[in-house]
Amino acid sequence: MSDVKRILNVMAALRHPETGCPWDLQQEFKSIAPYTLEEAYEVTDAIERDDMDDLKDELGDLLLQVVFHARLAEEAGLFNFDDVANAIADKMIRRHPHVFGDGQADTADAVRKSWEEIKAEEKAAKGKEATDSLMNDIPVTLPGLSRAIKIQNRAAKIRFDWPDIEPVFDKLDEEVAEIREAVASGSQDAIEDEVGDLLFVVANIARHLKVDPEQAVRRTNGKFMARFKHVETLAAQSGRADLTLEELEAFWQLAKKAEKDAT
Repeated sequence: MSDVKRILNVMAALRHPETGCPWDLQQEFKSIAPYTLEEAYEVTDAIERDDMDDLKDELGDLLLQVVFHARLAEEAGLFNFDDVANAIADKMIRRHPHVFGDGQADTADAVRKSWEEIKAEEKAAKGKEATDSLMNDIPVTLPGLSRAIKIQNRAAKIRFDWPDIEPVFDKLDEEVAEIREAVASGSQDAIEDEVGDLLFVVANIARHLKVDPEQAVRRTNGKFMARFKHVETLAAQSGRADLTLEELEAFWQLAKKAEKDAT
């Protein structure tokens, strides 16, 4: 029995209406969707930590999510796991004519251009209106910064984009000023709106600098946590519970120095 067949049989047993798992039998597409997203993030986390043993486990967890969704679809008479696997194999072959056909693409940029052209042809073949907005198929469920990047990239396709990063820096200063105005107004709705505008501009800066903003903020989160744990250790060693902000900031600077010395 193939390894893939084995996990398919495991899922079929979990979903058996008489002898299956009560929890698994209660699930539907929407109820397991959050787990699918969570497992994708855990795969990313293992990669960023360079933990290959953990990556193997997390990829298995993510595969289970694919198998689960495919099983639900099979039970509903929609499609099965083989259909999913064949569909993506067909898509990869279709979108890589420079590998599987007589297409030409000698650089990564050429591949991306070819990919987008073929993707547009596929949409047309499915009956998508030529007048459809470029924004129509951007998933609402994407993390905010990732979605901002996709939105901006789509707008750039019709040259609705700054030609270089300097005007984006100017826009950043403008948005910071508008946040100050919103804070002065006392309107929480206006504050949220302006903070959103600021984050959208930050995402645009990241895009122009070819930085993944989600990865960048995860890196900063990890850095902050490591430094803060150092601060906690120093605070505990001080034996005081009434440390001032200035004293905690001094510990923070020591944490930064220790981090620098360790590299």
